[in-house]
Amino acid sequence: MNNVFTQRLVAHVSLVILCMSLCLPAFPQPKGANEKGWRIALQRKDGKRIIFQLEKARMQGKNALVVVNAGEKIKVTEVTSVKDSLFFTMPAFEANFRVKVEANGNLTGTFIKGISTGVQYWPVFGRANDLVRFKATQGNAKSNISGKWNVSITRPNGTIRKAVGVFHQQGNRLTGSFLTPSADYRYLDGIVTGDSILLSSFDGDNARLFEAKIDIKNNSLNGVFYNGYDASEVWTATKDSTISLPEMNDPTKLRHGYTRLDFTFNDLNGNPVSIKDEKYKNKVVIVQLMGSWCANCLDETRFLSGYYKQNKMKGIEVIALAYEYTSDLERSRKSIEKFKKLFDVEYPMLNTGVTASDDKKGEKTLPQLTAIKSFPTTVFIDKKGTVRDIHTNFYGPGSGEYYDLSKKRLIDTVNRLLKE
Repeated sequence: MNNVFTQRLVAHVSLVILCMSLCLPAFPQPKGANEKGWRIALQRKDGKRIIFQLEKARMQGKNALVVVNAGEKIKVTEVTSVKDSLFFTMPAFEANFRVKVEANGNLTGTFIKGISTGVQYWPVFGRANDLVRFKATQGNAKSNISGKWNVSITRPNGTIRKAVGVFHQQGNRLTGSFLTPSADYRYLDGIVTGDSILLSSFDGDNARLFEAKIDIKNNSLNGVFYNGYDASEVWTATKDSTISLPEMNDPTKLRHGYTRLDFTFNDLNGNPVSIKDEKYKNKVVIVQLMGSWCANCLDETRFLSGYYKQNKMKGIEVIALAYEYTSDLERSRKSIEKFKKLFDVEYPMLNTGVTASDDKKGEKTLPQLTAIKSFPTTVFIDKKGTVRDIHTNFYGPGSGEYYDLSKKRLIDTVNRLLKE
């Protein structure tokens, strides 16, 4: 399966390279069309459509696009136009688009997404100059749901995943996120119309749609969460301003009898890097367990890259250990390299060669730890080489105040170890 996937992926990359070699100086401009942007619909396997906004831009004298989700603007600079077609690649993740610009300016085409088992192909539809995400089809909102909500998401097997919903509503406009024990669902953007909620987001990796009905009498929400290409889960919520973040069951920790990590993996140039290297002696070391497919890892990497540049002279080092979709080393290297380049990461990013979906990934790579339950997981090592703390989540900027708390917790942990 990996060889077949690699061949197909190479074919797609070759197509993009060919298109880039034919690149024209401007976006396609069919007769009568003058697009400022599009309302994009990604069509799932079940026909349900996940909406986001795509705007035109010029960056450093070149054509670019911007994916808009509430307060997030994702800059897409790898944009190529060939006759009536557009080809563009998301800045992170294995994700690209190839679409045709119709005579009326609308888009039709395909979203191509690499996954652990192969490639997904999503139909794409874009309506030109319609930058309204959701229309108020049921009129003005009948209530304001701003605040914190105690959320229960029912998995297909009937088990419950707890979360905290944090919503901000102004008139009909609704933004917010959901926070689970391991991650947040990033920037959600949508509407309250009548007694209905619509929230969606797309970041290149995750495509999400939340629908729900508001039960004003019982102060509750009841709906469906459409996640990715074909997954869906029922969710309910009750308003609760005092709700605390849900805790992870049996989080990753040191196994009994161990105090240190012991690992050696290759960096992206094939050079071995060990936690026992001289570079890491008498330093506070942050070991980030991550994957280039992981949106919350993206948020943590963005923060860690800047934090490291500003603080490395204090005696701090960072090592990222990547767990990728497949054990195909070249595919993984390219994906990790894309991450490294995007955030100008100066610390080593190492490819473990073990997949994120492997139930024994912890045993195979870091046997000193119990099972790795979530990404990112962040391990803090003191100047003597002893593991002192492990964080099993990092909430990103889409979570608002919780992002600030995640950053503060990381900084406080490092400062405490530096003072020892």
